[in-house]
Amino acid sequence: MAQLLHPSFSNFTFNSVKLKSIRGSRTQKTNSKSFCCVLTEDNRTSVVKNGNDMLDICRVVNGMWQTSGGWGKIDTNNAVNAMLHYADAGLTTFDMADIYGPAEDLYGIFINRVRRERPPEFLDKVRGLTKWVPPPVKMTSSIVRESIDVSRRRMDVPCLDMLQFHWWDYSNPGYLDALNHLTDLKEEGKIKTVALTNFDTERLRIILENGIPVVSNQVQHSVVDMRPQQKMAELCQLTGVKLITYGTVMGGLLSEKFLDTNLSIPFAGPPLNTPSLQKYKRMVDAWGGWSQFQVLLQTLKRIASKHGVSIPVVAVRYILDQPAVAGSMIGVRLGLAEHIQDTNAIFMLSLDEDDVNSIQEVTKKGKDLLGVIGDCGDEYRR
Repeated sequence: MAQLLHPSFSNFTFNSVKLKSIRGSRTQKTNSKSFCCVLTEDNRTSVVKNGNDMLDICRVVNGMWQTSGGWGKIDTNNAVNAMLHYADAGLTTFDMADIYGPAEDLYGIFINRVRRERPPEFLDKVRGLTKWVPPPVKMTSSIVRESIDVSRRRMDVPCLDMLQFHWWDYSNPGYLDALNHLTDLKEEGKIKTVALTNFDTERLRIILENGIPVVSNQVQHSVVDMRPQQKMAELCQLTGVKLITYGTVMGGLLSEKFLDTNLSIPFAGPPLNTPSLQKYKRMVDAWGGWSQFQVLLQTLKRIASKHGVSIPVVAVRYILDQPAVAGSMIGVRLGLAEHIQDTNAIFMLSLDEDDVNSIQEVTKKGKDLLGVIGDCGDEYRR
């Protein structure tokens, strides 16, 4: 696809703007105070809000990309049992997509077991966030409605907690039509909150100017990939739109497993045998290479040892503490592996000033990924 432009927003003011709708009924004046993300007293959940649209989510989200193949064979019963274990441990928010293999179907089985086997107050805490990733064709009301109905049936819910919308081709402005139709479905009670995934700063601004009440944008964000803090976070802080992050442990690269390893020697280190490990190894290469990444892992390990936790706990905590971040995702290999204890340790960890300075001292030596790759989501449109 054509190279996208990435204009600066240093002179852009969004404290109170008139959001111009492409349809008159959506023209509204929106003040930034109508958007917010409130952290609860227990620091485990955040409430993402835009006007009357509101959703509380666990700040660590269970990512279900791993159910789509490439991480091991998924057994339905084992996977649903694992989902119950995560939810019972307080990790009650699950993220999926229409294109993640059986993810939505697994959620539908899971939520029915919750209805049967858990009290109503437990059900009230469970959240299912899904994504819709359509081809960039003409977005009619019927296409949007039919697609969302499929997700509602698969997840066995009358109303989707959050629908995160992805669009492949910015040269096709049909994403605005799709988002307006999604907003109609929200007003009909079929979607609770409308959100985005992998949109860049420029398109987020356009969407907000058109009066689309999005509450969040899901983007790649880690100690290696700090692009969201360079442009996106500025607009988010001005408007109140929040970030939900993925790739925060880089598919497992940010862990003790890869500390002090040399991947340049065949078979000398752990295999990069999953789609996520392969994806984020490419990100390491773009950022500064494996030697520089080892310096980062060693720094994170020193901090982790100081606090009695693991490297991924420090990595996630660091991103959760970044401006505009409402939640961070950790992929779950349901029925194959479990990291509940580590995940819950994230909520107990508090990084001090020395910890933060140590991480920043290493990360600033890496390449500027905004210049190398582009803004948030541009890696999918190059």
